[in-house]
Amino acid sequence: MDNWRKSSYSGPDDGNNCVEIANVSTRIAVRDSKAPARATPTFPPEAFAPFLEDLKSQPRR
Repeated sequence: MDNWRKSSYSGPDDGNNCVEIANVSTRIAVRDSKAPARATPTFPPEAFAPFLEDLKSQPRR
């Protein structure tokens, strides 16, 4: 799968410390750029926006 996109918030100083997303058939895949071979969760498009909103509402660590 070669259509992975990094967040626009990932700057050059971030290296590979970011999350990437890709459109896969009828789903959206998410992976950790530091470990691209690990499990890749996928979401139907209508569930992806609520997933992101939930992540945004979590306290930063």
